[in-house]
Amino acid sequence: MSSREPSALADPAVSEPEAAPAAWGPVAALQRFASWVPIRSLARRHRRRINDHLLALTERDRYLRFGYPASDEQISRYANSLDFERDEVFGIFNRRLQLVAMAHLAYEPAPQRAGKPAMAEFGVSVLPSARGRGFGARLFEHAALHARNRGIETMFIHALSENAPMLKIARNAGATVERDGSESEAWLRLPPDSVSSHVGEAIERHLAELDFQFKRHARVLGDLIDGVAEVKSNYDSAGKAAKQ
Repeated sequence: MSSREPSALADPAVSEPEAAPAAWGPVAALQRFASWVPIRSLARRHRRRINDHLLALTERDRYLRFGYPASDEQISRYANSLDFERDEVFGIFNRRLQLVAMAHLAYEPAPQRAGKPAMAEFGVSVLPSARGRGFGARLFEHAALHARNRGIETMFIHALSENAPMLKIARNAGATVERDGSESEAWLRLPPDSVSSHVGEAIERHLAELDFQFKRHARVLGDLIDGVAEVKSNYDSAGKAAKQ
């Protein structure tokens, strides 16, 4: 569901979710790096890519992502309203530099629950062509690490109850999931930040930037080679025509 319009929790008396220590230990850290995916922070200059990514979602995917069948106009309005100064937006690019998966981590200035610290709300979308690779789970883990390093105690997800993949990601991360009819809410209690969590995030950020630059240069080189091949083909065709 849209992370820019977080809904108030239905029941402020719900018990505080417990932390999941196993999800943050050294073994889990090694597993994350073993299945590493280059996740890059997005900025204002990526609005067009974000808009194109969301517009490429099917009608069903839009419904699950935003909680309603978002039109092209509503999606463009959402993409243009993203506040990159306040929130964090992360993306995964393929070799053609197409944004195939993205996550929005919204930081709310006011607590969503009375007497509790403010939470960060998470929303994610993955193109059908990129499904089955664990991109949603990796974006969730990356967002949790980012929020943890900024002093956020809890990550929050508001999703349709029928959005089984999103709720499965939350449960697998150790989140507490509460269902209320057609909608569900999940809370993941984050441990305090540490030197290793900051180092881990810095390494992932650096590697993701290197990966993006490599893909960008590879694309430029590929376009150059294709251009040379096209010129050569046209030249050969012109030569053959002149001989006839």
